[in-house]
Parts: sequence; structure tokens; C-alpha cells
Amino acid sequence: MKKITQELIQKYLAENKIELRCTHAKLCVPIIDRLYRKMYIGIKFSGIKVDEDLICDGHHRYVASLLAEFPIESVPFNKTSATEVIDWKSITFEEEDWDSPKDIDRLNQRDADFNNISIEELVKLLK
Repeated sequence: MKKITQELIQKYLAENKIELRCTHAKLCVPIIDRLYRKMYIGIKFSGIKVDEDLICDGHHRYVASLLAEFPIESVPFNKTSATEVIDWKSITFEEEDWDSPKDIDRLNQRDADFNNISIEELVKLLK
């Protein structure tokens, strides 16, 4: 399993047609990497929220799903009047982790629960 880097993400986005449009100016590389690793081993996630072709919630999951070639569901959602479209090529990918270790533990537990496995099994699968 490859480690996801900013360069790998940018290369993928530049070389592929991306079906959905972005509404965030910044994304976090470590979050995308963690999601990618989980998708790579078959962990499922809730659907991303989409208004027509605009992602309203789930940008990190969407990018990870593209990199992992892992289908993710889209659920209808209504954008707000403040929603702006951001070109995928102009996104800033931050290397600093936005999640604390406590956040990561909480998210791992949520993902284990969503997939009906124990947290111990999830951690073992990720090694």
C-alpha cells in the first residue's frame, strides 16, 4: 500500500477527469492518507454529501476514494448561498495533520462501528 503524498494527489488530479467539483480551498494530506489506507483494506464509509456535482461534505473521503479506486456513495444535499466552486488544481494540500491523536482514536472507533468490527480488528488490519 502506497503512502499518500501531496505530490501523488496533485498528479492524480492533474492527470484524471474528476467527476465532482470541489468547494474547499484546503485539504489535509494526513487525513486523505488515513482514509486511503482504510479504503484500501475495504473499510466502508458513509456517503459524501453532494448538490448536483458539487461536494458539500466529504472532500477528503472523495479524494481518498479516487486514489484507492474505491466507490463511495453520494447522497443528495443542498448547498448554501455561500458555496463557492474551487478548481481542484488550485487547492492547498496541507501536510500538518488537522486531527489530534484523540480525534484519530474517535474516528477509528466510529469507522470500526460503521463496519461492524472491533477497534482491535481495525487497528490490526491497518498494520
